[in-house]
Amino acid sequence: MPALLLTNARLADRPDRPVDVLLDGGRIAAVTPAGAPAPVPVSAVPERVDVDGRTVVPGLWDAHTHLTQWAMVRQRLDVSAATSAAHAAALVRDRLDRAAPPTDGTPLVGYGFRWATWPDDPTAAVLDAVAGDVPVVLLSGDLHSAWASTAGLRFLGIAEHPTGLLREEEWMPASPRIVTVDDAVADALVVDAARAAAARGVVGVVDFEVADNLTAWRRRVAGGWDGLRVRAGVWEQHLDAVLGAGLRHGDPLGEPAGSDLVTQGPLKVISDGSLNTLTAFCFEEYAGVAGPDAHGILNIATDQLAPLMARAHAAGLRCAIHAIGDRANSLALDAFEASGARGSVEHAQLLRPDDVARFAALGVTASVQPEHAMDDRDVAEELWPGRTARAFPLAELRAAGVPLTLGSDAPVAPLDPWVAIASAVTRSRDGRAPWHPEQRIDVRAALEASVDGRPLDLAVGGPADLAVLDGDPLALPASHDLASHDPVALADALRATSVAGTLVAGRWTHHAL
Repeated sequence: MPALLLTNARLADRPDRPVDVLLDGGRIAAVTPAGAPAPVPVSAVPERVDVDGRTVVPGLWDAHTHLTQWAMVRQRLDVSAATSAAHAAALVRDRLDRAAPPTDGTPLVGYGFRWATWPDDPTAAVLDAVAGDVPVVLLSGDLHSAWASTAGLRFLGIAEHPTGLLREEEWMPASPRIVTVDDAVADALVVDAARAAAARGVVGVVDFEVADNLTAWRRRVAGGWDGLRVRAGVWEQHLDAVLGAGLRHGDPLGEPAGSDLVTQGPLKVISDGSLNTLTAFCFEEYAGVAGPDAHGILNIATDQLAPLMARAHAAGLRCAIHAIGDRANSLALDAFEASGARGSVEHAQLLRPDDVARFAALGVTASVQPEHAMDDRDVAEELWPGRTARAFPLAELRAAGVPLTLGSDAPVAPLDPWVAIASAVTRSRDGRAPWHPEQRIDVRAALEASVDGRPLDLAVGGPADLAVLDGDPLALPASHDLASHDPVALADALRATSVAGTLVAGRWTHHAL
């Protein structure tokens, strides 16, 4: 990789000290006062790019994505704004009125509905009334359920269903008909999605696509993948292949030898469901819900989870355990303790104070998606009354010394780290007052949780994965003192952060300077 010199740059929160940043061999070779000679030799005469006083920070990571699903969703009907089943159906009708229906019997696919607090029920009949014989399948915002018309059910291979709303284990066996496409199509969509992510400063993602990620990413690397860094997670059904290949955490997956853009990521296990499907596993019952599943659903018992995690740990893999309800989180921590595994709890959405302390004691990372707090604030108040002070407890986790990483869970939320940072810092969206503002973290903490552990002042020798920002997020009003400024304005400013350039291993993946 040819050397590159970024001149007249500024580091975050250091506006008075312009610097030059030398990139060579895919690493940060030097950070020197602007105009000073570089203290190290370079492999070639460097390209020079004057960034004109812009702020250079480590490139951003999204610690939780389903990358192929996100790439596909970007092409689909967005029904996330629907406030009722009738509203969602009207959005479907509007799409069919404006554009021809899909051909060859394939369904119109939408995404993003959240039905738990709707005043009416999502049924096949509601969609039939607007779509007729056109198959329609809508994916829920959390991907744990789907809602289909009668023709959509037939497409999924389901002859009869009492409602048309498929939840958890009803949906998962049918989901491949919707969530998979031809490899060439998927790969092209992922390239496009990576390009869009780079425009927001993203240099890497953890990919938890529910698929054979070893095969998929080896294929993409062989095809010349260069979009961003990827840590490819592995699910239990594909674990034998990863272990058989002798792969440990961080090992490159593909050829040519030495290419490290795509590496082995953690074992992913889903221990419970989600809030919006009433399946997140909780100590207390959901408000207004009775019966055997009133506490939610546990998908895997600790006496099964701990040995699985121990097996992955012994082979050199980390573990990423999905847990949303407070009881699921407590059991996930039990499994970390019993197995000795290292890794993360994904979501950590509702926690008891004692378990916050256990996160810290066990060294388990809380991999959180702050935008979910904005999506779920109303349904959480309705279904978890009296408990929401400990929902998405980012400030409490940070104060306890728990390692934090931010992500999106795309396509559940947009793959845009500035959206996650804005929600983590302000607990505000759409002009609304902050939700439990005591759980906000400041901009520095949120940015540090978004750069894969890199120091914000750019460590020499670190990877040349950088984002060039048009402004300094640490210089925004209220970035340090959240209590004294308007959180709505800060949220808007963070979400609108402008990225002028992104580099991965010293190569431009986005260049708008």
